[in-house]
Amino acid sequence: MSNTMQWDKLISNKRLGQELEHPERHDDRSEFRRDYDRLIFSAPFRRLQNKTQVFPLPGSVFVHNRLTHSLEVASVGRSLGYDVSNGLIKKHPELEGSMISEMGSIVSAACLAHDLGNPPFGHSGEKAIQSYFLDNDSYELKKCLKKQTWDDITHFEGNANAFRLLTHRFLGRRQGGFVMTYSTLASIVKYPYSSSLSHNGKFGFFQSEREAFERVAKELGIICRKSDEEGAQYVRYPLVYLVEAADDICYEIMDIEDAHKLKILSFMETRDLLMQFLTPQQQEKILHRIESEGITDDNEKISYIRACVIGVLESECVAAFLSHEEEILNGTFQGSLIDNISPFHHAAYKNCTEISLQKIYNSRLVLDIELSGYKIMQTLMQQMVEAVVYPDRFYSKQLIKRVSSQYDINAGDLDTRIMAVLDYISGMTDIFALDVYQKINGISLPIV
Repeated sequence: MSNTMQWDKLISNKRLGQELEHPERHDDRSEFRRDYDRLIFSAPFRRLQNKTQVFPLPGSVFVHNRLTHSLEVASVGRSLGYDVSNGLIKKHPELEGSMISEMGSIVSAACLAHDLGNPPFGHSGEKAIQSYFLDNDSYELKKCLKKQTWDDITHFEGNANAFRLLTHRFLGRRQGGFVMTYSTLASIVKYPYSSSLSHNGKFGFFQSEREAFERVAKELGIICRKSDEEGAQYVRYPLVYLVEAADDICYEIMDIEDAHKLKILSFMETRDLLMQFLTPQQQEKILHRIESEGITDDNEKISYIRACVIGVLESECVAAFLSHEEEILNGTFQGSLIDNISPFHHAAYKNCTEISLQKIYNSRLVLDIELSGYKIMQTLMQQMVEAVVYPDRFYSKQLIKRVSSQYDINAGDLDTRIMAVLDYISGMTDIFALDVYQKINGISLPIV
């Protein structure tokens, strides 16, 4: 077993499920660009426009949803990927002309997909799914399920669900699916281990997709730490760090901008939070530019400063990746790229996270949507799980009929039916989840 990963093996445009096929192409797009295009035109990606990022879906003030967030993460990810690949080629001239130059396309495609598995209502929805099985009297249900299934559902994780969404049909059990490249798939697995080996409740693939991940890992030469009946554990695929960095940059900085738009943070609070990432010379240059261009709107001023901050953090993360390349390739790198930027910039980022926790994520606006979302998701879980556990009941049959045939809701084994419930509910938009909740509780009736 190799003690380090190799760039010439890590980048592969082979497609999971089409390894032996060579479809005819009619344009010059790379396979990784095709991944990006498949994702952006897909129904699961479009549904992100009605999934909460942090704040409630917009009324008169437009804030980020999962779709706009994913597009921005993909943009930053593309820059990170191309800048890192250019840096690697300078360090290792022998990589010139290899597929490593496609790193920007791979990372941007993975960034589009990184939130596809997130359920409605953000992290509140994720927690509602986990706690339904843990907080309710589920002892009898636990006895009816495989241990691996129980571990998966009680640790339900949006990251693992995204990998499932992209791969769970790859063996041909059912036709369809995304059929993504190995490198794009590996780039979205932030926690490359089974739920039984999860760290702080985080894991990267359900038991049903373990074989898919292990096939990807073997092809790309990702280092395996453990693989037995209990579960599998790997080191991170290097490009995961770039996807994570793009996400870290965008959600932290863009949430602050949204908080300003919603008047949770004042203009001066927001400006000071963002300016702390910049040196006095950079601050002076930005303020002069704002004045010389006649920018008077506070939102536009914040947008301009925010753009500069994202550029600074992107450069810092590129530098962190290149300086820690050896540890990343041998699987000993600790933390995230954001954790390894310069102390000056890291202190500014940490201050932002603390202010965000105090004033944004615990604001009344955010707490209200989390409480409502949690209640809706818990109710949907209770009704749908009961329906597949007792499918012969009249009400169960009626509920099951509402579910699209794309879900294995009528499978012969309970484990598959439970996972189908999670597929169905996690794929809902916030609005659709609310609609189903109201209908099955008799709060509203359909209007013809």
